[in-house]
Parts: sequence; structure tokens; C-alpha cells
Amino acid sequence: MPGIVIVGLQWGDEGKGKISYLLCRDADCVVRFQGGANAGHTVVVEGRRLKFNILPAGSAAGARPCIASGTVVDLDEVFEELEMLKSMGLEARLMISRSASVVLPIHKKLDSRIEEARGGSAVGTTRRGIGPTYSDKALRTGLRIEDLLNPDDLRERLEILKRFHGEEPGDFENLRRMGERIAPYVGDVELYVNDVLDEGGKVVFEGAQGTLLDIDHGTYPYVTSSNTIAGAACTGCGIGPTRISEVIGVAKAYTTRVGAGVFPTEVGGELGERLREVGQEYGTTTGRPRRVGWLDIPLLRYAIRISNVDWIALTKLDVLSGLDKIKICVEYEYDGKILKIAPPAVRLLSRVKPIYEEVKGWEKISEDEWRSIAERGWEALPDEAKAYVELLEDLLGKPIKLISIGADAGMEVER
Repeated sequence: MPGIVIVGLQWGDEGKGKISYLLCRDADCVVRFQGGANAGHTVVVEGRRLKFNILPAGSAAGARPCIASGTVVDLDEVFEELEMLKSMGLEARLMISRSASVVLPIHKKLDSRIEEARGGSAVGTTRRGIGPTYSDKALRTGLRIEDLLNPDDLRERLEILKRFHGEEPGDFENLRRMGERIAPYVGDVELYVNDVLDEGGKVVFEGAQGTLLDIDHGTYPYVTSSNTIAGAACTGCGIGPTRISEVIGVAKAYTTRVGAGVFPTEVGGELGERLREVGQEYGTTTGRPRRVGWLDIPLLRYAIRISNVDWIALTKLDVLSGLDKIKICVEYEYDGKILKIAPPAVRLLSRVKPIYEEVKGWEKISEDEWRSIAERGWEALPDEAKAYVELLEDLLGKPIKLISIGADAGMEVER
């Protein structure tokens, strides 16, 4: 009964898509359990870059994709990504929960209006309508997938939304046609996933965004609109906590974040530009440049604790090659005290002083050399790179079992 949850340990963009793809090669199904088309998971398979915003990226490995009730669904994105899978020769047997919420045109309009109203305090959302859709869900005025399947129900729900928002939430005929298209994929995801686990199958629960963007446990208000920690797999899919057999935390070898918000280890100037360009740190969903910085151990310790992470997949170690020195924030100084673990409270993080440990870097390595290292394994890594990974294990108290050293699937080292 392997129920495996993949969570990001930073501000998202950690490379969860690739890790999900690798773990789904022998999985029965892979489930998106929260968020919506504001996620951006990229998988490079045989040189082809696949971008997922709503379907779980693990479906590219052949696992059956499921979209659970905890998500908010942009139907246009669903159909586009199904076509992408078909172009690979994969007939995805998608199952989408009848209880999942539907993103409407009004939600995208509201997202933009709210960001504009915030002015200089804008959160930096993707403007994909995610927050307003979750708001309607919480207010019990939202549209669900099942409402698309019955024209009378659809008309009634749209009328309620029109009265609530004061304008047309979406076109009835277009949504009715969407309902006809989506009908073959609608099912009881919650029952199906539990059945697979009962039968001893392998289920991968693919999280979106990252721990520090969790609406309850992140750098509020600069967060996403859903819970991103491991426990959200249970509430978003309708499975019990004891169904989870393993939690895998994904972290970059450095830190990035998109949009506004506190960032204690942020690096600017020439070094920041170098990390951004070498790491191609631009958003999958929006194309926005990501802010970059050194690895932050106090925040990683927090993220590991609240999801009870079993082991870590470390990504983009290759981006650090060619640096003479690499810094790691090992703890904070705050009001004369030392903090080894810190919650992502904005007021606290805006006042901390990062305390860095500097380690020796390693020489620049070409892409072909990294491929050779991936083929030969752990011992082929530069000594300084191995020392960096081993130091992170000591600082975090968790094993790092998988190390990604390139964008392509196959460019990784197992330990």
C-alpha cells in the first residue's frame, strides 16, 4: 500500500514535476490534490519539454492521472494537456472528481482586479483565478464539475453567481459544451484512490507550489490559496492519514521565489543574475523571472517538520557548479538569539540576520560531463559536491536519496 506524497519544501518551483515523473514510472495512478492551473510542473523527456499546469506531471510516465476534489480546475488547461499527452502516444485515462471546483472567467477578472487594488502590496498571483474560485467554494456559491453535467443545475448555479458577483460569471452555452466534453472523465476519485490502495497499488500524490506558500503555514499574505503541505493530500483526496506511507520533500540546492514577500537569503547583483540564467529561473506558468538566493536551513527544517518528511530529493545541484564558494544559511540571529528552526512569519523573517557557513565550490562541469556523472552514479560527483550534499544531510537530519543534476529525466543520481 505505497501512498507517496511529494511536497515542495521551499516557495515552489523546486522541480517536483521531474521527481513525480521518476516515481510514477511504476505507479498505478498519480493525483493532483490541491491548487489549480497556477502550478507549473515541467518534465523533459527525450529532449521534449512538457509543461503541466493542472494535470499531474507524473502522468507523462504512464500513471493514470487523477484530479481530486481539493483542486480548482481550469477546463481549457485540462483539454490542452490531454492533447499534449496524446501527442506523446499516451491515452491518459484521466479521472476528475465530480466535487472539484471550476474556475470561471469571473474568477480570473477578480484575480486581476484584486491584485490591482492592492497596489504596492500586491501578492504577485498568477492571475489564473485560483483565489477567487476557492473563495466561492468557501462561500458555497461555487460551481463544481458535477454541475456542468446537468444543464438545469448549471443554469441555477450561474444565476446564483451572477447575483453574487453582479455580472455574468461565464457563458452558459460554452460551459454546457465543456460539461459534455468532460463527462467521460468524471468519477469518484476519492473512492477510486482508496480502492487502488486497498488492492496494494502504488499512488503518488503530487503537490503543487511549496510549503512556504501554504495558506496557513507559509509567509502569509504572500502565499497561495490552498494548503500545500503533506496533510493536504488527505483532505484534498479523501484518504485517511494512515494511508500515507512515505513523504518525499523536494528542495533546490539553492532557494528561489516568485512574486513579492520576504526572502532572507536573497542574492542580487551579478551573482543573482548568474544563478537565474544558469538555472533558467523563469516561471513555467507566467514566465516571470524568479528571485534567487542561498539555501535556507532554518526554513527547510520547519518545512520538513510540518510534513514529517521521510527523505529529500535535491534538485539543480548542477547550477552551483563553477562557483568558488557556496554559502548556506545555517541559522538566524534574531533579537540577540540564535534560531535554528524558524516559522515563515513575515515579521520575524523581515528582522532576522542570516548566519552563513561558506563551503568550497567545484569546477564548472559541462552538460555532457553531467550526463556521464548521472550514468556512473554518486561516486562520480566532484568531492566538493558530495561534501555539500552530506553537509545538508547533517544540517537537516534527513537523508538525501535522489539528486537531480540536469533538466532531463535520467539526469539524476540515486544514493
